[in-house]
Amino acid sequence: MNIKIRNAGVTIGINTILEEVNMDINDKDKIAIVGRNGAGKTTLLKAIIDNSFFSAGIGDEPFSITKLGKFKIGYLEQIAFSSLEVTLIDEVKSVFNDLIEMENKINNLVYEMNIKNDDKVILEYTKTLEDYKLRGGYSYQKEYEGLLNKFGFTDEDKVKKLKEFSGGERTKIAFIKLLLSKPDLLLLDEPTNHLDIKTIENLETYLKDYPKTLIIVSHDRMFLDNIVNVVYEIDYGKTYRYKGNYSNYEIEKEKRYEKTLKDYEYQQKEIKRLRSIYERFRNKPTKASMALSKLKQIERMDLIEKPRGEDIRTFKTNLNGIVKPSKIIMNLKNLEIGYDNSLGKINLEILREQKIGIIGENGIGKSTLLKTINKMLKPIKGEIEYGFNLNIGYFDQNLVMKSNDNSVLEEFRNYLPSFSYEEARRALGSFLFKDDDVLKKVNILSGGEKVRLQLCKIFYNKPNVLILDEPTNHMDIISKEHLESILKEYSGTLIFVSHDRYFIKKIATSLIAFENNEITYYPYGYKEYEEKRKNNIETKVISKKSNKKVNTNNIDKEIKKIEKEINKKENELNNLQKELYKEEVYTDYKKGIEINKMIESINNELNTLYNKWEELNNKK
Repeated sequence: MNIKIRNAGVTIGINTILEEVNMDINDKDKIAIVGRNGAGKTTLLKAIIDNSFFSAGIGDEPFSITKLGKFKIGYLEQIAFSSLEVTLIDEVKSVFNDLIEMENKINNLVYEMNIKNDDKVILEYTKTLEDYKLRGGYSYQKEYEGLLNKFGFTDEDKVKKLKEFSGGERTKIAFIKLLLSKPDLLLLDEPTNHLDIKTIENLETYLKDYPKTLIIVSHDRMFLDNIVNVVYEIDYGKTYRYKGNYSNYEIEKEKRYEKTLKDYEYQQKEIKRLRSIYERFRNKPTKASMALSKLKQIERMDLIEKPRGEDIRTFKTNLNGIVKPSKIIMNLKNLEIGYDNSLGKINLEILREQKIGIIGENGIGKSTLLKTINKMLKPIKGEIEYGFNLNIGYFDQNLVMKSNDNSVLEEFRNYLPSFSYEEARRALGSFLFKDDDVLKKVNILSGGEKVRLQLCKIFYNKPNVLILDEPTNHMDIISKEHLESILKEYSGTLIFVSHDRYFIKKIATSLIAFENNEITYYPYGYKEYEEKRKNNIETKVISKKSNKKVNTNNIDKEIKKIEKEINKKENELNNLQKELYKEEVYTDYKKGIEINKMIESINNELNTLYNKWEELNNKK
């Protein structure tokens, strides 16, 4: 297969999203699309699926889209379930209905051969068996079993009906179906969002060996580094192609910028020199023709456009001037965490200036630990001894604000009432809330804007202990890199949960890992942790989860209650997403903004419900 896109743009309503798209999508390419939040990455994926979104761009080349070969495109939003009454295993196996039909045919042909000697039956049997083998008949069961296991589904889960799974789990099932269907062109939009590290690594391994063409939109740098061989960057509405993985893209991008800038500066000097000769000699009869030739030289030049610097706008702050706390920040003594039942026991001293990363599968207790040490949850047993002069800043991944009816300015000043109106505006301005942005209501902010507002409130309070729960969700790569640089220089104590391996690798000097029903402390960072894990080196276990039986009746009731709420919210979300594709909406900027804000709000509510659902299920 091959797709060539030349000088394509995308305009929705009055908004020009993309100005000049030039792409070559070849058979077996593994392509990353990168760029700032709002650059148009998801829009480009949708336009590749539905080319009617494309129109002529602003470049000099004629607009064209050329496709060679027949190919099937796979995109997660296109995957639907026939019925929620179907079991997980039957739904996943439906991807292989053609192979299952062939199995039935082969069995029938074997039966016929046993009762009569017919050359036609033998020939058809041989042909069908060969076709079955070529199409993966002997390996498909192992493949779907492997993926179910990698995405955390148990043998008990396989016989559950789809309606018994949360919305997040159903998304995983749809994702598995998409991967197993092996479309010729597989499009993935932020596939690692809300996946834990183990699942991300399993997905990575699968996609490395994906036999067809793959396009990924992601802010996960390590994930892209390990998979892709081509990177397309969207910058100021234009696409730029780079060979190699993400790390190579960063190097080559810098080289391209420096070369283009030098070429531009050289050309400008040459133009200036030629104009100077023209101006000097144009009025001298013996030199006029020579002077005119210099002007024509300029006219014949292919003018080089001055390269625009990378859009590196991000929040600006520092965490200097914090009060120095006691040497021991916290002492966790026989601490048992959880809601109703213990998720584990911990004994650990947390010291000044430590940077501790907390890792593990979803729903296993990481956020519960953070909330407990931040006094938002009471320990089930044990105690926490706190040090002196602590000023704790807590970042909640669910982005809960004091009031969704507050403006950005009101939210900030409610959190930090000592700040004057002017001081608050300056602080918010450093986090990219300029002019009237500070008057926006909190309930219409995007996920990225809410992250910036939360960090602004926390950082300007000068905490000497930072507790961060998934701070890089909703952040683009530049913002992640900036946050990394701030936290690396931070002289306080940092305790954080993240599934971003690159971020953990950069920041954490020690780890707490929830794994294999144990809580383990590692007195070193993520790079050494990976190396030792690969070599199966023994490590110090500081806790084991309680194996006591629990009464699950109350938990089951609570789970069913949450599932009803999840279904309700998912239906609301589905209806709103359909609205976006109506002409009266996508041609009306204000309506589109309003619906997108509602979608963002429901997604935040769903994330909270999914987390609670997973925690309750882990207690059973």
